[in-house]
Amino acid sequence: MGASLVVVTTAAAAANALAELLASRHGLTPRLLTPTTLLTEDSDDVARACEAFGDVRVHRSAPAWPLASTLLKSAAPMVIAPGVTIGGPALLMVAGPCAVENSAQLKTVGDAVVAAGAHAIRGGAFKPRTSPYSFQGLGREGLALLAAYKARSGTPIVTEVLDTREVAAVAEVADVLQVGARNMQNTALLRAVGDTRRPVLLKRGFGATVDELLHSAEYILAAGNDRVMLCERGIRTLESCTRFTLDVGGIAWLKQRTHLPIVVDPSHAAGRHDLVLPLALAGVVAGADGLLVEVHDDPSLARSDGEQALTLAQFSALMTALVPVAAAVGRVVHQPASIDGGRR
Repeated sequence: MGASLVVVTTAAAAANALAELLASRHGLTPRLLTPTTLLTEDSDDVARACEAFGDVRVHRSAPAWPLASTLLKSAAPMVIAPGVTIGGPALLMVAGPCAVENSAQLKTVGDAVVAAGAHAIRGGAFKPRTSPYSFQGLGREGLALLAAYKARSGTPIVTEVLDTREVAAVAEVADVLQVGARNMQNTALLRAVGDTRRPVLLKRGFGATVDELLHSAEYILAAGNDRVMLCERGIRTLESCTRFTLDVGGIAWLKQRTHLPIVVDPSHAAGRHDLVLPLALAGVVAGADGLLVEVHDDPSLARSDGEQALTLAQFSALMTALVPVAAAVGRVVHQPASIDGGRR
């Protein structure tokens, strides 16, 4: 499709009637974005035909990702778990180990980050690794550990799904489905997570543009799932002092063009623990609605990405450092929860 034209009607019947008119008179096959909204090709003739139809709003040269844009929807807080939202004044904090290793590790790290103020924990059961010989995660066993921790603590879970065959199993446990950088353009997986209606955290591919990220988000939105968060986790550039380059400008650009919340992953961008804090602060200043941070009780023993994981004390220090910076840009850092008998 070339330039896009979006038409907003007042009723589903009107949208269907207009679609039939465009098909019969102009040979087009309009796409229903919503029951009352059409997407079709843009031309002077088509625009005039839509305007003559009456009682419609015609948007010419619409973004190629209209559902992800601010054309049809403005930014608003999004509920991702009971009592947990993103996109409001409170900065969403998600923290935890790169990979779930065992029950004791998950409890130690999970309880500590929640006590420090995290809203949810992250932890990978299925791990996409560069080498086939590296630790690939515990798989279904890891999911069971996450489920047990959630049952005990009530803490929401964010975990990655790698394969369409695992979507249902992961969705049974996770409050938020993470689609990783390597899968950002896996359209079958994007459609599958869209079908679940679970909130989705979509990570930008390390070789992808922000435009391509929004196109990927559009796949999920077009499947009917409107709870999508975009994650900036750094892109590959000529610079080698960090693992990836955090695209601060991309964050600001996205905030102007999409209603979808933005989460920043400073851990993968940095690739080293001592740069996680300054990159996290930079992400918040640029407009991030939340942070995704890797934390381990003993990074030297981590089975995955230990060099970029914060210790428990370092994560607590990050939460403290965030308070004045967040306040300067109109954000609030969550006050620590109490853990009593394992429940928040």
